[in-house]
Amino acid sequence: MKILDYKKRILLVLFLTSVGTTFAQIKLPQLISDNVILQRDTDLKVWGWADNDEKVTLNFNGKEFTTTANEEGKWEIDLPAQKAGGPYKMTFSASNKVEVNNILFGDVYLGSGQSNMETTMERVSPLYPEVIANSENEEIRQFLVPDEYNFKNPAEDLSGGSWRSANPENLKEFSAVGYFFATEIYKNEKVPVGFINSAVGGSPINAWLDAESLKNFPEMYKEHQKYQNDSLINAIEEENSQISTKWNELLSKKDKGLTEDYVNASFDDWETTQIPGYWKEANILDSAGVVWYKKEITLSEKPEKTTAELNLGVLIDSDKAYVNGTLVGTTGYQYPPRRYKFNSNILKEGENIITVRLVNNGGTAGFVDDKTYFIEVDSDSIDLKGKWKYKIGATMPNMKPQRSVRFKPGGLHNAMIAPLYNTKIKGVLWYQGESDAGNPEMYSKLLPQLITSWRGLWKKPDLPFLLVQLPNFMEETTGPQESNWAEMREVQRTTGLNIPNTGMAVTIDIGEWNDIHPLNKKDVGKRLALQARELIYGENLVSSGPSPSNWKIDNGAVMIDFDNLKSGWKFKDGNKPTGFTISEDGKTFYDAKAQVLDYNTLKIYNHEIKNPGVVRYAWANNPADANLYNKEDLPAGPFELKITKENN
Repeated sequence: MKILDYKKRILLVLFLTSVGTTFAQIKLPQLISDNVILQRDTDLKVWGWADNDEKVTLNFNGKEFTTTANEEGKWEIDLPAQKAGGPYKMTFSASNKVEVNNILFGDVYLGSGQSNMETTMERVSPLYPEVIANSENEEIRQFLVPDEYNFKNPAEDLSGGSWRSANPENLKEFSAVGYFFATEIYKNEKVPVGFINSAVGGSPINAWLDAESLKNFPEMYKEHQKYQNDSLINAIEEENSQISTKWNELLSKKDKGLTEDYVNASFDDWETTQIPGYWKEANILDSAGVVWYKKEITLSEKPEKTTAELNLGVLIDSDKAYVNGTLVGTTGYQYPPRRYKFNSNILKEGENIITVRLVNNGGTAGFVDDKTYFIEVDSDSIDLKGKWKYKIGATMPNMKPQRSVRFKPGGLHNAMIAPLYNTKIKGVLWYQGESDAGNPEMYSKLLPQLITSWRGLWKKPDLPFLLVQLPNFMEETTGPQESNWAEMREVQRTTGLNIPNTGMAVTIDIGEWNDIHPLNKKDVGKRLALQARELIYGENLVSSGPSPSNWKIDNGAVMIDFDNLKSGWKFKDGNKPTGFTISEDGKTFYDAKAQVLDYNTLKIYNHEIKNPGVVRYAWANNPADANLYNKEDLPAGPFELKITKENN
């Protein structure tokens, strides 16, 4: 018994000693780690934690810097501005020693917002195979911030993350917009480029605001405070889990496809439908549930290559895909493209069967139109569009809505932005707005607040913000109409005009009508880089498409002068400008004609309108007739001009 007590005491001493040592040791923030890129040409701060009152020494580039941790164990060391270059090493010493290797100095950008900023190079890879294959570059690096939320306090550090250099393997997790932007900046500036990727799909703008800013929006601030309650969050997460679990358990019990093995069953007596297509339009199912699909393909011989790919475009909502009874891929929600690579040994000469189990928990369901559907074997591609067989596995009630805690006000800011404030950055790329498109008026207040507050928290009043305007989306239309997406684009445009040191990349021509996540991220990155080259680097170039600068009324017509026409007009798919509407009262709009008067002026008119009050261009979710460009091939952004007496 005495021996046991002695062992316990020894273990306790060792434990307490190890705890004390842990707290006494230097700890660096996640951002200051191997392969970091630090901002060039500006005073810098490196920081971390140690024991209270402990002396911390930094050896860097042949010089020694010292400081002492305060009573909270925090310390900072100021470094003089460094020129672009590297690699360097930093050695921090106290009771322990920490080395940071392969440090570069260059330009560091923060990319934030929602899914179109988050979208990875892996997702857009079919468009850019050569780009990915030739991406090896030690001087372009990304730091991916973990997706987390925190409502209580601004976090001092991130829970994880590391700096990764561009290469075909690492590039899979790079932000596609961020990577293409970085490559353009690198090409023009010839300096290392670091990209901090802090974005979350589906996030509203208020989730990225700090608590002090939220006080200007009392209801949002009240909600922010409400979610500081751990018990509430745990209860919501448990409720969400129960909703999902119970619904899926019921689905599994009801799904005849599982109990009767539709994967391997004969399908001679199944119904026929056309793919792509949606359940409701095809009179398959007008509720939530599961539908099984089968298609037979014929191969003249067994594949030679070891890998084949089943491409199922985009499906709503979740799916499991089988080839000859073997599961080859599964996706849990609607947005990702289905590109399932599998071992070609499961294919055979002659008949082969593709089976898809498609589950929908409410709303639109099916195979999305105007996407690619094929199976690729060796060098051959077999089109899968056309007739498929189907059978309903089960009908279900819609799944109850779930509450998303992480999107509540302030949560993403505290966890994913606050830990970055000590890091000097060159500018911010902001691609967000889809989740707020239902309330453009509120966004017109929140976006300026975010820009102002982030500039204050970074202690850089002129911190450049480069915005991405919402792209074209949903069905193409022409003629007068109302559109929340158009209103949101106008908020983004006017914000860019009214707040100094902001720029905007127009994307009205590179969206996809059937996908809120368009794959063309290369042009988004290039257009952001053009904005940066003019705004940040001071280049004399045309960085955007035609934009209205002055306007007046002349004999019932509106004369609009445009900027950014150094090389002249270009009208896509035609020889005259289209896409305008006009109104006297701002409520009832009519199609308007547009006539080129000189190198930078358009005359907008409708002979039925005698006293024009408002002119709109490209005012729709997806305007089919927006054709204004300059000869640099950059599109004019949508706009609304309110014609007042002051304009004349």
